[in-house]
Amino acid sequence: MREMTLYVGGMGCRRCVREVTGRLRDVPGVQTVVADSASSTVRLSGSMTVEDVLGAFDGTTFRPDLV
Repeated sequence: MREMTLYVGGMGCRRCVREVTGRLRDVPGVQTVVADSASSTVRLSGSMTVEDVLGAFDGTTFRPDLV
């Protein structure tokens, strides 16, 4: 199992957290998603790839960076 932490610029409210969480739950291999709007971070675990995770944000205003 792999763990990943992202800083997601623009994720500062509950609606944003719901949108980001929903997108990441749909990524193949993602088992858990824990988002924190106060720090704009998301912790993921599972067998997902970095490319798939970052690709989940295509077409959005969110700008994820690996931490």
